[in-house]
Amino acid sequence: MPSTPESQARAAPAKASRVRWFILAVLFFVTAVNYADRATISIAGSAIKTSLGLTPVQMGYIFSAFGWSYVLAQLPGGWLLDRFGSKVTYFFSIFLWSVFTLFQGGVGFLTGATAIGTFFALRLLVGVAEAPSFPGNSRITSAWFPRHERGLASAIFNSAQYFATVLFSPLMGWLVHSQGWPSVFYFMGALGVLTALFWLKAIHAPKDHPWINQAELAYLREGGALVDLDGQQAASSAQVQTWACIKELLGNRMLLGIYLGQYCITTLTYFFLTWFPVYLVQERHMTILTAGFVASLPAVAGFLGGIVGGWFSDWLSRRGQPLSVSRKLPIVVGMLMSMSMIACNYIETDLLVVAVMSLAFFGKGVGALGWAVVSDTSPAQAGGLSGALFNTFGNSAGITTPIVIGYIVQGTGSFAGALVYVGANAALAIACYLFIVGRIERVELKTSVAR
Repeated sequence: MPSTPESQARAAPAKASRVRWFILAVLFFVTAVNYADRATISIAGSAIKTSLGLTPVQMGYIFSAFGWSYVLAQLPGGWLLDRFGSKVTYFFSIFLWSVFTLFQGGVGFLTGATAIGTFFALRLLVGVAEAPSFPGNSRITSAWFPRHERGLASAIFNSAQYFATVLFSPLMGWLVHSQGWPSVFYFMGALGVLTALFWLKAIHAPKDHPWINQAELAYLREGGALVDLDGQQAASSAQVQTWACIKELLGNRMLLGIYLGQYCITTLTYFFLTWFPVYLVQERHMTILTAGFVASLPAVAGFLGGIVGGWFSDWLSRRGQPLSVSRKLPIVVGMLMSMSMIACNYIETDLLVVAVMSLAFFGKGVGALGWAVVSDTSPAQAGGLSGALFNTFGNSAGITTPIVIGYIVQGTGSFAGALVYVGANAALAIACYLFIVGRIERVELKTSVAR
């Protein structure tokens, strides 16, 4: 029979939907809110320091409170993700960290040691609540993106940390300046609660999403996406022997090099997240309002660097380069650029300092491919645990960086040594990827799965 236009239309393969990019947009927004909640303390830091009469070392410990609990809660958070899935675990994470952020505004009604202790405790609780967030991002990216798109996808959600500074730092600086520092916590806490409710409506596993079609689902499967991650993989995760799995992951040289490298890279993140606005106020003598706006400029560069790094990595992958090249090359180049911040110790002009810091932050963005590497290498049955270990090592820098810089600033009276410390960590990240990691490939569990 001759074919008709109607029969040809019925026979034509359906065009693949693009729901995965909507999922990525949701991850991007949630991660921006996540990092804005972390950054509230840095934007309000100078005002809090004055209000509560804190020394630089005391401020360093308050800055680090988030990091202590965030690190300690990583493994339980990863286990929850593997056991109960990303959607439910992540919802409670968003909701709880937002409530604890909102409560921090109430510290303004307290005084003395009570205020300091309450602030420290609430920062600890925010850290616990946020623990599943980035391992959750990694799991969702593994499920929703094929291997050759995963570098860009991971770079985009990771670059939300810079976008958070671009979008929220000027707003939070204005709130501190005009409404007082507690207003920052009230605003961000309320926004986070609304975000948690939006998450429940927007996020589904690939097989369960009402908007996806079979063509996109097939495209994901063929490209290596773990589309069953919250289905059969969640069931099989119950068979994983948790402590044996952790021991096996830490015994893998490639993964250990990745984890150590992330500690060094995250040192840069926490410098910009905690002490950078204080550096602008104390070392460069800017007002809090000006610092809030100026801090957004390197963040714009970091955001652009993250997109460029992810695109470049996937471009190399599509042209046949192995993961060991397509992931490592942007990381090494980015960290080399980040080391340029040390030059700020020899620059007098504020405009040039901001330009160099922007270059350093751009490089940090280019090199921030760790979550793509985790998505490429984590065992399917233990993606949450592997991501949690990765984040444990990385965010240990959230503990050490604020404290070390606090001691350096108090002991020397300047930030010169602090910039050298941060730049040296960028150099160590390069060493980890060049001399420890070796070939990048997915790990298969051997001894830690119950038979």
